[in-house]
Amino acid sequence: MSTASEKKFLDRTNPPNIITLVLLAGVSALSMNIFLPSLPSMTEHFETDYSVMQLSIAVYLLVNAALQIVIGPISDQLGRRPVILGGMAIFLIATIGCIYAQNVTMFLIFRMMQAAVVAAMVLSRAVVRDMVPADQAASMIGYVTMGMTIVPMLGPLIGGTLDQMFGWQASFWMLFAVGALILLLTWMDLGETKASSGLTMAQQMREIPELLRSQRFWGYSLACGFSSGAFFAYLGGAPFVATTIFEMSPSKMGLYFSAPALGYFAGNFLSGRYSARAGVNKMVMIGSSIAVFGVFLSLTTFPLGFKSAESFFGLMIFVGLGNGLCIPNATSGAMSVRPSLAGTASGLAGAIMIGGGAGLSALAGVVLTPGSGPYPLLWLMFATTLMGVLAILTVIRRERQLNR
Repeated sequence: MSTASEKKFLDRTNPPNIITLVLLAGVSALSMNIFLPSLPSMTEHFETDYSVMQLSIAVYLLVNAALQIVIGPISDQLGRRPVILGGMAIFLIATIGCIYAQNVTMFLIFRMMQAAVVAAMVLSRAVVRDMVPADQAASMIGYVTMGMTIVPMLGPLIGGTLDQMFGWQASFWMLFAVGALILLLTWMDLGETKASSGLTMAQQMREIPELLRSQRFWGYSLACGFSSGAFFAYLGGAPFVATTIFEMSPSKMGLYFSAPALGYFAGNFLSGRYSARAGVNKMVMIGSSIAVFGVFLSLTTFPLGFKSAESFFGLMIFVGLGNGLCIPNATSGAMSVRPSLAGTASGLAGAIMIGGGAGLSALAGVVLTPGSGPYPLLWLMFATTLMGVLAILTVIRRERQLNR
């Protein structure tokens, strides 16, 4: 990967510069969270219920998960470059559709189409794995996602400010502008890193059972999915907590909402720094445990009188820190179970993670009521992070069995 970062920038005859990979991963994160402070105003604009508008998160994640299953095999067959460029183009068209949607149904349809941007996130990781071995890949994925975390830190804050100044559509205009610039950059800089597999799509899909029979693949994927599941539940429930329980304005909510991203940034930095030295399994175990600890603290301190927005959102930093340690390492572990199927593994592991996240996001929106406080959300987050710890323990046990 070092050679990639040292090569001439904007030279698509070679593998891409790391800046391009960071931006490709970042635009996917931006499309997920920039508009969240606008959910109340969007609910009013489309004259619907908050629970319906909140589906803009869940349906996006569901389509995102489904696409990840096929994006990997398609890119293993055709190469990374054309799939990334195609996904970005569809994303731009869908973003314009969201802006001009005449009703909530049309908005949700175009919102689902926006999920095509997931090609950028999934394949930016696969590009790294194409170029370097497993432990180094975990380290470099950590650096890529560390840069990516700047986006979710700033996204809600920017989105909330744009909403107050210009209305909810302004966030989607920003998505379109950023997406167009990144598409141009990718066209100029992204060199192909994956030779064609020579297999048809059907043959590629028949490779999937090989991954699904692997206990280690399932362990890594579920560790990643459950650990990050707390964050997806947070995505679905925190806007309600902020506006209904703490009565925050969109701009203030955007500022507080970014708290987990601070921890995520730090976690990805530590992954980039120490994964190659400490090993994937240890980093996933530490990260999963930190996420459990953060939610447990919130669950125990809130009933003791620490009921401020600062307490609730501040402790979410631990969830972000745990995810920053867990996700890049678990992703690299899943892709390294069968290195020849790195793209397929990246997509399938991502589908497991995002599909579960979609369900948790929708569930968080259902279980929260004005009189419930944040407790249903916190218990949901605690259960998922605890399952993440159990998942990585199965991987560690399996590897000990194989090494006997």
